Amino acid sequence: MELDGIYAFAVQLGKDAGKLLIDAAQSRFNGNGESTQSFAEKDSAVDIVTKTDEDVEAFIKTSIAQKYPDHVFIGEETYSKGSSRAYLIPPTAPTWCVDPLDGTVNYTHLFPMFCVSIAFIVGGRPAIGVIYAPFLRQLFTSCRGRGAWLNETQRLPLVRNPVPPMPANAPGGCVFSCEWGKDRRDVPDGNLARKVDSFLNMAAEVGGRGGKGGMVHGVRSLGSATMDLAYTAMGAFDIWWEGGCWEWDVAAGIAILQEAGGLITTANPPRDPLTGDIPEVGLGSRLYLAIRPAGASDTESGREGQERTVREVWRRVRELDYTRPGA
Repeated sequence: MELDGIYAFAVQLGKDAGKLLIDAAQSRFNGNGESTQSFAEKDSAVDIVTKTDEDVEAFIKTSIAQKYPDHVFIGEETYSKGSSRAYLIPPTAPTWCVDPLDGTVNYTHLFPMFCVSIAFIVGGRPAIGVIYAPFLRQLFTSCRGRGAWLNETQRLPLVRNPVPPMPANAPGGCVFSCEWGKDRRDVPDGNLARKVDSFLNMAAEVGGRGGKGGMVHGVRSLGSATMDLAYTAMGAFDIWWEGGCWEWDVAAGIAILQEAGGLITTANPPRDPLTGDIPEVGLGSRLYLAIRPAGASDTESGREGQERTVREVWRRVRELDYTRPGA
């Protein structure tokens, strides 16, 4: 019963915060604000913050403090200004993990893939997720044991009865979602080079790239890890592979994906991708591979299809190096 009340509060908070985002955007294209959104750089030229990020985070933080003064709050903008980036989510205390505006670059260009992301974490694991993309009017929500939903009426994944199995030739037949990330250093064998190499492997014809060609149906990049996870939970994306995210980028999305029946594990392949363990990834790992909810086929269960897809992705991707500063 207590979780139900927190869930209702989180959903309304997401709606209210999303209205602040869309109001700020509309003030620009309605001629009531500056023609361009001013921003400041954080770690790189593509890691930016706007006044809207900070205003929306302040609103969310204040709202939570008034309702649940004993809960811990971790927000992207508050955290980014701190001196440490060690993993801060406590193992036992109820914690809110918030990204007030995921897809800030999208927002500054008025590309509609931006959202507010709110997660409530219990025992170190996301229990509630709320993602609201106000430009698209898409509200993704979940509560542990109560399902995952789009706009509070459509249960996720959207295609149900039955939920489709993973393609027999996965990653062939799959839509592969990925991001370029904020680490753009043009160095030999750096993260950018490894990502591009992996993208090519996934996209190339079967038999190409030294046998690593995956011939996926398509490669998509939304510019928002949060939206990538929401679309994977929805079933629009079959696979999401990424490194470099922080807890606030993924916490709500992981809650929604898992409640919808998806699988989340690490982006980096083990020594033997075909036989290595498939661990459940931790929030602070910065390395993620998500597979959409999947139903059974004539030859395997839904989980078996997801795990087979994980191993086929691992065979084609490079290991990424995203450590936690100070860790």
